[in-house]
Amino acid sequence: MTRRCKTAILISGSGTNLQAFIDRVRSGELGLELSVVFSNKPDAYGLVRAIDAGIPTACIEHGQFPDRESFDRAVASKLDTWQPELLVLAGFMRILSAAFVAHYAGKILNIHPALLPRFPGLDTHQRVLDAGDEWHGSTVHFVTEELDGGPRILQGRLPIIGGETAEQLAARVQRVEHQIYPEAAGWVGEGRVEFRDGLAWIDGAPADEPIVQTYDHDGVLT
Repeated sequence: MTRRCKTAILISGSGTNLQAFIDRVRSGELGLELSVVFSNKPDAYGLVRAIDAGIPTACIEHGQFPDRESFDRAVASKLDTWQPELLVLAGFMRILSAAFVAHYAGKILNIHPALLPRFPGLDTHQRVLDAGDEWHGSTVHFVTEELDGGPRILQGRLPIIGGETAEQLAARVQRVEHQIYPEAAGWVGEGRVEFRDGLAWIDGAPADEPIVQTYDHDGVLT
């Protein structure tokens, strides 16, 4: 039996991306071992999803700590109990300290709702509409100390519909996220993608650009 990559998923909210991972693992499409789901909020619904799926959970409230660094040390100490080989940030609403990123160097993935390097930061859906762009989507990338600036792995893009609201666009982009995030994490887990020398290496070569998948208006891969 092929060994599965031990993966920790970090959440703060409802856990829709987490559910996408759970569904793909159940179907046999994703070769990851979901070892633990961690939240900084005890009422995060994603913890219920994890419990229902039989995945161990852990929670540490950030408000109990005086600063980001001490909270991150506690989180790392807790996560290390499961010896994760991959950390997936799935709606984890915390900016990670440099020490935390260094502790798990090259092992942390994030998904950002924009086609990076365009529109890092917040309010990406409204910003892309205001800019009049033709395409929007999400980017899976390795996490570094630079916010939303780590090496890109996979992008899913879809065409913007004239007259749609930021909320409507966000819902369509989320459907793409639920497809590309587990896929990219699976590539890392199986060794097809790795972080090396500050770059994303894909299929044995450094990648200046991410793999791009195009989806239709309904979020179906074309």
